[in-house]
Amino acid sequence: MASVLEELQNDLEEVKTLLEKATRKRVRDALTAEKCKIETEIKNKMQQKSQKKPELHDSEKPAAVVAPITTGYTVKISNYGWDQSDKFVKIYITLTGVHQVPAENVQVYFTERSFDLLVKNLNGKSYSMIVNNLLKPISVEGSSKKIKTDTVLILCRKKAENVQWEYLTQVEKECKEKEKPSYDAETDPSEGLMNVLKKIYEDGDDDMKRTINKAWVESREKQAKGDTEF
Repeated sequence: MASVLEELQNDLEEVKTLLEKATRKRVRDALTAEKCKIETEIKNKMQQKSQKKPELHDSEKPAAVVAPITTGYTVKISNYGWDQSDKFVKIYITLTGVHQVPAENVQVYFTERSFDLLVKNLNGKSYSMIVNNLLKPISVEGSSKKIKTDTVLILCRKKAENVQWEYLTQVEKECKEKEKPSYDAETDPSEGLMNVLKKIYEDGDDDMKRTINKAWVESREKQAKGDTEF
């Protein structure tokens, strides 16, 4: 049985195929929103999978739970976890051995809507993470960092206390808002895609229905031939 991640990847491929064939603006807008939704879900699933890795036995742990893009001796961190309290938004970055480097090697620079983490000389490399366009303003003076075993904890002090953040960044919010008219968050990902296409088909004119039918048949034929790429 295919995993949830595999199902999402298959859905994404089908949406991409349909998007290539669609010519009607309304169809393309709906499919583009659905594509954004599925890509976000895939990213979240991959992050959840990565965050489970520290729970493995020591012999099974990876060297670092990051997805690095290396340029010279600098590794860009893209995997992290976050949660919040009434006063803080907390970002957790896993870096094996970070608690063993000098405290001054771990630097975080805050602005009202961003933070920039730099870890110097950890296992012969530097690690960086920049998060711009935070969802809401933070207090630069009230924000800080903590170093724990194999983890950097970044504490962003909310300017508006007792206000819950639905997302960490404005980009994530905008992506989600584009999806809202096109799917029901409670439905299965595959079912959500089917509902989107069904609604477009039912509401569309004859030209729109012909476009969807043609794209759907061609995408199925392409998948049957093993021609898809991800």
